Amino acid sequence: MAKRGKKYKEAFQKIDRNKLYEPKEALELTKETAYANFDSTIEVHVRLGVDPRHADQQVRDVVVLPHGLGKKVRVLVFAEGEGASAAAKAGADFIADDEMIKKIQNGWTDFDVAIATPSMMGKAGRLGRILGPRGLMPNPKAGTVVAEEDLPDVINQAKAGRVEFRVDKTANIHTPIGKASFDVDKLYENMAALMDAITRARPAAAKGTYIRRVTLCATMGPGIKVDPRLAQAMTADNYIWYNFNS
Repeated sequence: MAKRGKKYKEAFQKIDRNKLYEPKEALELTKETAYANFDSTIEVHVRLGVDPRHADQQVRDVVVLPHGLGKKVRVLVFAEGEGASAAAKAGADFIADDEMIKKIQNGWTDFDVAIATPSMMGKAGRLGRILGPRGLMPNPKAGTVVAEEDLPDVINQAKAGRVEFRVDKTANIHTPIGKASFDVDKLYENMAALMDAITRARPAAAKGTYIRRVTLCATMGPGIKVDPRLAQAMTADNYIWYNFNS
């Protein structure tokens, strides 16, 4: 068993391990137990009642968090001609021309989101071994392969707090919802947007209880159990959710 530091142990002592916390109380406690000497990321971890081995039980969608993630999002766009010009005008940080593609082939991945037009997917696809494992590969299901005319909207959404969530092989979703410096109400609204989007993305083939466990934590901090029924009932009006599988 890994040894824990003094700060972690102190934070852990503030948590009742046998309690399922109400979401807002859990968020307050998560902020209180964020002990890192930097602005910790607040994360939501959700255990789903799906079997990811089956294609019809995959859960993967995108939500724009109403208050963003509290960090600068660096966007790279695979586009050419008018598409490249539109992307640059919309605020893209990098345009993947031939020189940039060669740089990525050499291992450079200093960006957070990659977006591509369909005509550029041939070139982007050659970078799959580099971008894929880092979750940076443009994908139609994630809404990051778009027509040229849609580039400005998608770039703006990415910079505003557009988050992709995807179930992993162990039927869990791991998603950031902001920073410890956010006030509780902003974290609550971000979490509500995420939980609502996950609920809406439930596969038709999923049987029984869909959202089984919900845990909150700050970077390096202890997990705090949230009542899954209350988490699923959270509501937020000021957000955008996309279902790319419909």
